[in-house]
Amino acid sequence: MAKLTPMKNKPEIVIVRKRGVIVIPKNIREALGIEEGDILRVSLEEDKIILSKESFWEKLFDSAKGIYSPDDAELELDAD
Repeated sequence: MAKLTPMKNKPEIVIVRKRGVIVIPKNIREALGIEEGDILRVSLEEDKIILSKESFWEKLFDSAKGIYSPDDAELELDAD
């Protein structure tokens, strides 16, 4: 996994699209090794949205516990 250099670590601006969709900038995806199909954990810390890449074992553990399945997410988005 590549590290963000000071130049690449500058704040990025993204636009929130229909149904809350955003595009993570390419340099950030590449630095963190985020690829299509990866699962990200979304959390709120004060006034910040935090996205964290989940490992295979975290995905497996969380899905086994039934915390929030991709099917549930799709149904929630479709309900809007």
